[in-house]
Amino acid sequence: QVQLVESGGDLVQPGGSLRLSCAASGFRFEVYVMRWYRQAPEKERELVATIGKTGDYTNYADSVKGRFTISRDNAQNTVDLQMNSVKPEDTGMYYCNAPELPHWGQGTQVTVSS
Repeated sequence: QVQLVESGGDLVQPGGSLRLSCAASGFRFEVYVMRWYRQAPEKERELVATIGKTGDYTNYADSVKGRFTISRDNAQNTVDLQMNSVKPEDTGMYYCNAPELPHWGQGTQVTVSS
């Protein structure tokens, strides 16, 4: 069955860095666009970053552009999110997703605080 397992979330100080990883299984990972989303407390889930099937296409929310980098490894079935210069407003639960599939993982918590 389809599984998405996010990891790497932590408590980090403003200005710091964090790398999130998502391990995918149960589907042909290499033929799917992948995305990272986040959801802050009492807010709707928002799209953070998108990566094309081969990694040649990426797109970012304006709020993270220039600070976050999405990447994927089709041999390992993983999609990562490198977060640099983090801000308190980056706090939230982060999820990976293939937009054409209805499955979500459990998410990984990122907290940016001094």
